[in-house]
Amino acid sequence: MEWKLFWEGRLNRRDLETTFDISTPQASVDLRNYRDIAGDNIVYDSTEKGFLPSANMRPQFLRVSANRLLLQLRALLTGALQREDVWFRDLPPVDMAPEIVRHVDETLLRSILKAIRQRQALAIRYQSLSSSRWRRIAPHALAFDGYRWHARAWCCEREDFRDFVLTRIDEVGPLEPAVYEIEDDVEWSRTITLELCAHAGLDAEKRRAIELDYHMTDGCREIEVRLSMAYYFIRRMNLDLPDLPPARAQIQMRNLDAVQAAIEQSKVDMKALVEARRTVAD
Repeated sequence: MEWKLFWEGRLNRRDLETTFDISTPQASVDLRNYRDIAGDNIVYDSTEKGFLPSANMRPQFLRVSANRLLLQLRALLTGALQREDVWFRDLPPVDMAPEIVRHVDETLLRSILKAIRQRQALAIRYQSLSSSRWRRIAPHALAFDGYRWHARAWCCEREDFRDFVLTRIDEVGPLEPAVYEIEDDVEWSRTITLELCAHAGLDAEKRRAIELDYHMTDGCREIEVRLSMAYYFIRRMNLDLPDLPPARAQIQMRNLDAVQAAIEQSKVDMKALVEARRTVAD
């Protein structure tokens, strides 16, 4: 009810009947109960033949989130949600730039999730940019880099933690025992704060627009991210390309060198941890 009132600005019994497949008497009861609880939020309009939000409406049950609503509209456009799952009676005109969807096989994802739950490894035939071959990996997490889904996993052959793009796995084998410690995945467990600001090459008016766009405070937006995901974020936002024209780059990272150093150090520390465990085991 509050969703309809807040986002669509109107509500009637028919909305409840069609959405929840309930009778007219039951819809009337639900409306009456809501008015008993939050009567200041709702007023009846005889012209509209329905209820409108009051001028000082304060939702008591709805967690208002513009981002959530926009994500729902995006999911609708990509086919992840059905039309009936978005509660607009009249859907607002909406569109998005084409998105190349990478299809993840359901059987593959099920096997990955099972391996994560049971802390086991599985054989995969993986297509890298240079070759296709079988590998044994022990996944412990899933990660999305903004474009692709990865399995964050222990690579049994190379004995380190790596990202494996799910859509590059074209065959999986049975689960197998694996010996690894998630705590050794330093890149996954450590986080770092990225300090984003408008590009210094922009004039004051353009910097102000970028600051508003990215919701910056005092000219900066701080984002905490796992070290394993920082690499992808930097690449996706072109923050590692200093020669881009300011108008194209729009933002830059004040602590780029420190973040890149932290990523490299995490690889060193991870290798040292793995070596230390191997020495103890021997």
